[in-house]
Amino acid sequence: MWKLLKDDVDVIFEQDPAARSYLEVILTYSGLHAIWAHRLAHFFFKKKLFFIARVISQISRFFTGIEIHPGAVIGRRFFIDHGMGVVIGETCIIGDNVTLYQGVTLGGTGKERGKRHPTLEDNVLVATGAKVLGSIVIGANSKVGAGSVVLKNVPANATVVGIPGKVVIQDGVKVKPDLNHQNMPDPVMDKCESMELKIAAMEREINQLKNALKKEGSSK
Repeated sequence: MWKLLKDDVDVIFEQDPAARSYLEVILTYSGLHAIWAHRLAHFFFKKKLFFIARVISQISRFFTGIEIHPGAVIGRRFFIDHGMGVVIGETCIIGDNVTLYQGVTLGGTGKERGKRHPTLEDNVLVATGAKVLGSIVIGANSKVGAGSVVLKNVPANATVVGIPGKVVIQDGVKVKPDLNHQNMPDPVMDKCESMELKIAAMEREINQLKNALKKEGSSK
């Protein structure tokens, strides 16, 4: 246990150049406080003392701004940098040497049962504001770009960006994007075409009415 707690501190010195002393890190880093509170809450959760586990997690959420469900499984050397707004769901599984930044959500997509939250394998980095949703797997050594929304599995050694998230780098090689813009959906153009069809149909009806009135007038 002491080795685990020491690893949680040591990884901060490796990842954050602003960390100056053990005293500063232990007393002032909310991400570290949230992780340690979670390790305690998870201990009670495994003992099926769910109420105590949730109380600990909610107290931690109040003081740190980081919400980690006590059921989440978190590996060693987990680092939350500037962690305000981080949310980690109940069935999340997080490997070793994983880093999350502020505003990250590891959540579900609805009211499904069972495994409904993501799995992050070793050495994954999830940048500011990213949302990783559903029972998906983010492969080892992968990175999720800031503000991305990831809804599908990500292979190992990949970089994902965008909404929805797309792989742009795989094994150090840029993934060629689809540049066939003519095949991309254009909702504005689709709406304009729909309106043109309706206008054309109305013009035909008006012309038919005009012709009918003319015939009626000529017959009189």
